[in-house]
Amino acid sequence: MKKFIILIILVFTIQGVWAQKYDATKVSKKAVAFYEKAMTDADEGRYEEALIQLSSALTTYPMYVDAMLSQAGILGELKRYAESVQAYERAFASDPEYAREYYLPYAINLTGKGDFEKGLEAIEVFLKQPGLNEASIKSGEYRKRNIQFALDYKKSSTYDESIKIIGIGDGVNSVTSEYFPSLTIDGKKLIFTKRVANNEDFYASEKQGNQWMPASPLTGAINTPMNEGGQQVSQDGKWLVYAGCNFPDSYGGCDLYISYNQAGVWGQRENLGKSINSEFWESTPCLSPDKNDLYFSSNRTGGFGGSDIYVSHRMANGKWTAAENLGSTINTSGDESFPFMHADGETLYFTSDGLQGYGGSDIFLTKKKINGFEKPLNVGFPINTVNNEGSMIVDAEGQMAFYASDRTEGKGGLDIYTFQLREGIRPVETSWVQGKVYDQNSKSGLQATVELVDIKTGRLVSQVETDADGNYLTILPKGRKYAFNVNKKGSLFYSSQFNTEDSNIGQSKIVDVPLQTINVGANIILKNIFFNSAKFDLLPESILELDRLVLLMNENPTIKIQINGYTDNIGKDVDNKTLSEARAKSVISYLNTKGIQIARLLFKGFGATNPISSNETEEGRALNRRTEVVIIAK
Repeated sequence: MKKFIILIILVFTIQGVWAQKYDATKVSKKAVAFYEKAMTDADEGRYEEALIQLSSALTTYPMYVDAMLSQAGILGELKRYAESVQAYERAFASDPEYAREYYLPYAINLTGKGDFEKGLEAIEVFLKQPGLNEASIKSGEYRKRNIQFALDYKKSSTYDESIKIIGIGDGVNSVTSEYFPSLTIDGKKLIFTKRVANNEDFYASEKQGNQWMPASPLTGAINTPMNEGGQQVSQDGKWLVYAGCNFPDSYGGCDLYISYNQAGVWGQRENLGKSINSEFWESTPCLSPDKNDLYFSSNRTGGFGGSDIYVSHRMANGKWTAAENLGSTINTSGDESFPFMHADGETLYFTSDGLQGYGGSDIFLTKKKINGFEKPLNVGFPINTVNNEGSMIVDAEGQMAFYASDRTEGKGGLDIYTFQLREGIRPVETSWVQGKVYDQNSKSGLQATVELVDIKTGRLVSQVETDADGNYLTILPKGRKYAFNVNKKGSLFYSSQFNTEDSNIGQSKIVDVPLQTINVGANIILKNIFFNSAKFDLLPESILELDRLVLLMNENPTIKIQINGYTDNIGKDVDNKTLSEARAKSVISYLNTKGIQIARLLFKGFGATNPISSNETEEGRALNRRTEVVIIAK
């Protein structure tokens, strides 16, 4: 009697005329005893023990086709695809008629090991069998579509099966399950979920050199006797958003919570509120780099399928807007989950079983544009397989990815793995700027707004608030010129810029920002005022900075300012003075067109006098060509 175990085999009504070589009634009693013991072990999850018993059964009776098929099924369950395929092929060679119903799991294991051509052939054999019921045909056609997708992708120019997926080491991985990896922006701290004695808690590991140190539980009140999971740490390491199920303060089964890190200690959880949570299931949260957007999955009503991906936006008062569905470009009639917004602020990775893939849930990426998200792209094999893939995160440089998997070479259960992303599925490489905003006189930290604006497009790329001590961190995606402004009411704003078009993006920057209280004599250099060489007409890129100055004047209607223009020492002194005056006057004219009264505005040109850097280098001359604002009355 045949036993169908491990893989669920659909019931067939098939009649054939193939000659049958295998007779189950002739198997020796000793071999049957080994086989039945294997079935008991397998039913109770002792797969390795079951394989030993099946090997003994086949040694006792080499033509034992049932043992071959069960061996193939268990090996497939353990993801030992190549061995599973060999076991199926031994069964087919022994008795193709008896084993023909197994061409479907045979095809699945072929694709599991990347042999898509043979997998498609096996599916064709399966579907050509007479008498298949409707469910079998549907399952076969589903697998055929997946394998054909894999074949088409393999023929594409982006295919790269050389990706090496490796465990990140004994400091993190263990005989218990580790999953949901998340990284701080510097890539030096990994926070993940660990299951210990059937309880989920958060752990952290620090990276030293190329090695992850032994992980330890997060300190503070964040871990409890209840299950916490599905977490993601903010880029600056200060916030942790996560899912908690059946907590006393929940709105439904699973809600989203947040905890804040102060002085290295994680505080009590806070429910993110009914704008985000519902009576349904919310999980797998992810913060945008500036912490102003929260992406998550939910199976609430009104979506496109089982679970969809939603987003909520943090308002100026710290509250969150009502969650919005990301729409049909991303969400399908299936399940979408595990969103991860990269540090570049535009590349979103997520999983879906409703978009075309290899089978089960695959990982996809999409790019956020002004008018929404682009059509998702499957990240391909061997990242995606015939199995269900989980959350994937990518480091700030856009090179290395991390995810959890129960691969055969693991320590036990789910382990965390890393691999290098191929070209085509990488996000924009990013660096970052961090520092402290402080009062120039008292040196005490200030709460202020730090803005990063794309100079070319005028688009606000990032807007972050400093913490209570004045600390901030903001992201610099590669390939742009940014205006960097720091604003606080009652103070002069701070102006600077960063150019990541040609610079070494991998270098982070420390920029401490002194702010001056608005008093007579306070002054700032406008770093984002632009003129053509030897010209005084304002370039369009200057408008961002000038409008910031207009806002300052409107917020402080009694102050008067003087615009001072300077040049480098190239050219005649008289020409430089004339040019510097004309440029300062251009700024005055713009402010006046925006409603700032002339009586509040003065200008003066200083030419090449009062240099702030050496004129011997281009870098120094660039610093000397400047526009300055000075408060002359309050």
